[in-house]
Amino acid sequence: MSRLVRFLLSLVMVATASVAGVVATAGTAHADACYTWGRTLSQGMSGADVTQLQIRVAGYPGYGNVLAIDGVYGPATAAAVTRFQQAYGLTADGVAGPQTFSRIYALQDDDCTPIHFSYAELNQCNSDWSGGAVSAATARSNALRSMWKLEAMRHALGDQPIRVTSGFRSYACNSAVGGSSTSRHLYGDGVDLGAGSHSLCRLAQQARYHGFNGILGPGYPDHNDHTHLDHRSSRFWSAPSCGI
Repeated sequence: MSRLVRFLLSLVMVATASVAGVVATAGTAHADACYTWGRTLSQGMSGADVTQLQIRVAGYPGYGNVLAIDGVYGPATAAAVTRFQQAYGLTADGVAGPQTFSRIYALQDDDCTPIHFSYAELNQCNSDWSGGAVSAATARSNALRSMWKLEAMRHALGDQPIRVTSGFRSYACNSAVGGSSTSRHLYGDGVDLGAGSHSLCRLAQQARYHGFNGILGPGYPDHNDHTHLDHRSSRFWSAPSCGI
């Protein structure tokens, strides 16, 4: 199904649910080629469908926070859903129902990537995702989570393009470009951004709101020509030229 058709269908379903006041399951709201939610989700619930939701709202944790992708719909997930809803003009109640899922469906391609980013864009090195510090499946999964955070960041920046210059690297690729032996690029969650619609400092500053523990930019050694983002386990932000 094309992006345009999927987007138009989502708008119809949102309008129908709003006018009729119908309480429906996500499955009746829309069928999606990537993943279809079959129930409304709220605090206290858990399961694989919560995990899938968390991946897609992980870019809305609030300043300095990181949303755990743990399949448990707790207060942090509810808050992230609320921010997602606010960002797209939906009823902001922290409950993920038909309107929220329809908006997500309109934002994702059939391979579950957000519409403005792709696996190829985050892997310009080794297309089968092997040869890094984690399994190919884990590296690909980490990249998907980065893409959804970038999609949230892109929307917050006025839906102007974000230019990805580097993503996953195998050890061989990382060595060839002179990367650190402990680089997050080896894990699939390191992403380098180049200046384009936004300056490197603007990118680094905005990233603080979208779930990145690692932010390195202008003023940090060897980062004057890009802004680096990643999912390291503890926060390390340094872009001195940008006031970070």
